[in-house]
Amino acid sequence: MTATAPAPSAARVRATASLPRLALVLAALLAALFTAASPATAHAALTASDPKDGAVVATAPAQVTLSFSEQVALGDDSIRVLDPQGRRVDTGELRDMCSGNTVRYGTALHTGLPDGTYTVAWQAVSADSHPISGAFTFSIGAPSATDVTLPTAQAGGGPVGIAYGIARYAAYAGFTVLVGGAAFILLCWRRGAAERPLQKLVVRAWVTLTTATLVMLVLRTPYTGSGKFADAFDLDGLRAVLETKTGASLVSRLLLLGAAALFVAVLFGVYARRVQGSGPDEEARASEEHEETAHEEEAHEQEAHEEARATNDLTFGLAIGGAVVAGGIAATWALSEHASTGIQPGIAMPADILHLLAVATWLGGLAALLVALHKVPGMERAAVRRFSTVAFVSVLVLAVTGVYQSWRQLGSWSALTGTDYGQLLLVKVGLVAVLLGVAYLSRKWTARLADAPEATGAAPAEVAGADDVSRETGSADVDGSDVSRETEPVTVPADPERAAQLARQRAARESAREKQVRDADPNRAGLRRSVLAEAGIAVILLAVTTLLTSTEPGRTVEQEAGRGSAGATAVPDRAVKITLPFDTGGQNGKGSVRLEFDPGRVGANTLHLWADSSDGQPFDLPEIKVAFTLPAKDIGPLPVVPDQAAPGHWTASGVQLPLAGEWRIDVTVRTSDIDQTTVQKTVKIG
Repeated sequence: MTATAPAPSAARVRATASLPRLALVLAALLAALFTAASPATAHAALTASDPKDGAVVATAPAQVTLSFSEQVALGDDSIRVLDPQGRRVDTGELRDMCSGNTVRYGTALHTGLPDGTYTVAWQAVSADSHPISGAFTFSIGAPSATDVTLPTAQAGGGPVGIAYGIARYAAYAGFTVLVGGAAFILLCWRRGAAERPLQKLVVRAWVTLTTATLVMLVLRTPYTGSGKFADAFDLDGLRAVLETKTGASLVSRLLLLGAAALFVAVLFGVYARRVQGSGPDEEARASEEHEETAHEEEAHEQEAHEEARATNDLTFGLAIGGAVVAGGIAATWALSEHASTGIQPGIAMPADILHLLAVATWLGGLAALLVALHKVPGMERAAVRRFSTVAFVSVLVLAVTGVYQSWRQLGSWSALTGTDYGQLLLVKVGLVAVLLGVAYLSRKWTARLADAPEATGAAPAEVAGADDVSRETGSADVDGSDVSRETEPVTVPADPERAAQLARQRAARESAREKQVRDADPNRAGLRRSVLAEAGIAVILLAVTTLLTSTEPGRTVEQEAGRGSAGATAVPDRAVKITLPFDTGGQNGKGSVRLEFDPGRVGANTLHLWADSSDGQPFDLPEIKVAFTLPAKDIGPLPVVPDQAAPGHWTASGVQLPLAGEWRIDVTVRTSDIDQTTVQKTVKIG
């Protein structure tokens, strides 16, 4: 009794041999990943508040307002004001007080608040999708003890933040390999579409990107909110996420990934069948066919021409369609992160898309090349030369877009060394320099590989048990002169142990033969080692690049530092005092307003107004209003309605000026029901 035992593939043996190298690459990725898996640094910043942090006000304010450095998204529960016992004293209604470039939000307070220390806790989402939060206190009358503990955890931190961060890294990695692997096949090695290792690489990248995007969408609610995994199942929260810019980008990415799945199916289906068997030895195989008549030969050439044209057309269509889909997926990052905020977003977003595509084409193509060199012994040398050209063009695009992005996010040389963003950027530039150095060595190996003659055969392999295999299977000599016979099922003894032993021997023999074919060419082996080094550096570079997207840009950091220094250099003991004559045109409409703004600096100030009639007596006006405007920064007018303290005397406390500069003060005076005028004066604050 006999049994048929198919000869197993040597893929398992090759995979085992490459495990140490792959483990090193994975270790580098994990080290970079978990070292960088800290809570995202805020990109919008709180620039001012009324009352300010630590302020002591004489009377309870009607509302609490917060000013930010850029646009933020807040909900009705984003600003909470707590009394000393921890009870909420705000109405829960968010007030949008934005005007021009001023980003300000507030919430009203209940009336009749007693004296004591109050806590303001706030949480928002900056325009580049990252959550931010903070807390401060102010006191009414005098400070008091409070049972409220200020939160210490950052928004977007904790286990949810780590999980969300891992998903972000996985999404970038999946996009890079998906786009780069497909580009490598279409631009460098068409026959690679029929190779199983490359198919697995691209399909797994698609699965990784799709899974990571779904995880980010589900975790978005707890990531920007409570930080609890249970809120991932909150349907109302998910509905709110879908209405945000980030939620729309994630949903758009999932839809585009559906189109990418169709692209991958065509690439590894119809296209792979067309290019399969069209290797460089096609002419050699054709010459071995029987002689054809002139008519048959002409028909054959015409058919081959039509087939080549159809393949080229399909390649062109896949390249255009793939570029559109890849550009759309890259746009989902550009439209929701750094590029969509700050200066020149109309230029920054296209530049960011090109930057992401160039990174994917280079580093993803590098991953595909590494897999091909390790898993596909018959890879064409021309494919390596073509990838070298593609990588060179990608690096040029990276250089141009990278310089622009660096200028846009830094703004000055000092930010390059004085901010976390600039320091990370220096690390990235250093890694790119090292990667280019290794790539230069790879180009040298590529040139040697192109100049070397093709190997004509494999050297004999001495494998334990090879003679037994030959005798049992009836195969040809061990030197590999008849490899094709061993790929067919052979008849072996029915003894399962003997069959398993023969299978192992055949796998070892096949693995040894393929390894000899690969290692017999020192140029190919050298190229494989240099590409492996490139891949290891590229993994770390990708992790640093992803970390940059969650770090506050240097330009923003320096702007915030400038605001802080402006406030610190203001003179605290020199009040602004001005006198403004007015004439409303009516009876007894002439007089003057004396204004005192103390201490006359950035932050909270106290305003005093005295109105005098033309004969120097206190003028009890029916109404008086004040507005502050900073034209240079397009801030204001910031209205102030003072309270009357005595006949002809009005006051207002806690008047906030967020920036230093030349402020215009407009005073509107009404002397009767119909007589009114506005006088103004420009003063320097800070």
